[in-house]
Amino acid sequence: MSTIKAAVCHAFGEPFAIEEIAIRAPIGEEVEVTLAACAICHSDITYAEGHWGGSLPAVYGHEAAGIVTATGPNARGVNLGDKVVVTLIRACGTCPSCSAARPTNCEEPYDGDHGPIKTTDGGKLHQAMACGGFAEKVVVDSSQVVTLPDGISMEVASLLACGVITGIGAVVNAAKVRPGQDVVVIGAGGVGLNAIQGAAIAGARRIVAVDMEPSKLDVAKEFGATDAVLATGEPWKEAKKTMGRGADAVLVTVGVAPVYNQAPRYLAKGGNIIMVGMPPSGAFSEYEAANFAAAGQGMIGSKMGDVVIKRDIPWMVDLYKQGRLKLDELISGTWSLDQINEAIEDTKTGAAKRNVIVF
Repeated sequence: MSTIKAAVCHAFGEPFAIEEIAIRAPIGEEVEVTLAACAICHSDITYAEGHWGGSLPAVYGHEAAGIVTATGPNARGVNLGDKVVVTLIRACGTCPSCSAARPTNCEEPYDGDHGPIKTTDGGKLHQAMACGGFAEKVVVDSSQVVTLPDGISMEVASLLACGVITGIGAVVNAAKVRPGQDVVVIGAGGVGLNAIQGAAIAGARRIVAVDMEPSKLDVAKEFGATDAVLATGEPWKEAKKTMGRGADAVLVTVGVAPVYNQAPRYLAKGGNIIMVGMPPSGAFSEYEAANFAAAGQGMIGSKMGDVVIKRDIPWMVDLYKQGRLKLDELISGTWSLDQINEAIEDTKTGAAKRNVIVF
């Protein structure tokens, strides 16, 4: 075991403690990655506030990038010195979901209480989301990493681990948006902006951004929204007027249950709601089921954009290098690990697209 510095959550809703933790060397198919950057996702904050439960003490963080500095004897497709994106998508490769090219729903359980990290006195330390990226190093399964070419910074690459693939993937993989279709994206935060980019890449005719903050709607247009609607009153009426019809796909990218109540109002006949944002556990939404049946509409859950990371991340990197995908513009600020609590508070204001911890 070696020691590294990490941000540890000891109590839900309390600031992280910056302290030394122990991490073992990679075994089996694992790799060790010395991190250069880890972005802050709202999912990390939701977990740390206790809204989804979980084991404590824990190290959160799951949007990471760095250099491979050690490998287990059976590590696949990665070599020492490789620059990699580190994701939470741990895939066994053989379960029914993995075999059907749905690794985001891998059915092999992972127990983060017995992962590669411990407290310095040998006590339990939970590796949250099979990653634990708010630390100087991680040890993860080789299925969780994707090698990177030259020409992309580590700060930018870290965004590809979650926010970018979740937003774009929800459009192209879950909604299967085709050229000429109309799309509504509710929420113009980090994931929403990438859903907007995904809709533009997919060739959508109209891309309507909906948000409570006028400033976010201005940013949404910079990322490809053709129209913007303020989420006050009955925004679905203005959205439909803008499109001249209902939407083929409505992507809910915020974790707010009442927003899901409103989402069906934006739909065209035959359209689908793509459920991306995750409200706190115990929050419920209500629908009149007959309306969905009568209009041939549906609701589709999308976890991590339904991506296959070794297929989709290289594609997105290539789009970025061509200038067709905005990534640098998603970074609102960079912070040191010692500043992580300040960075989280800044993220909670809703003004930041993505804050990135730089090691």
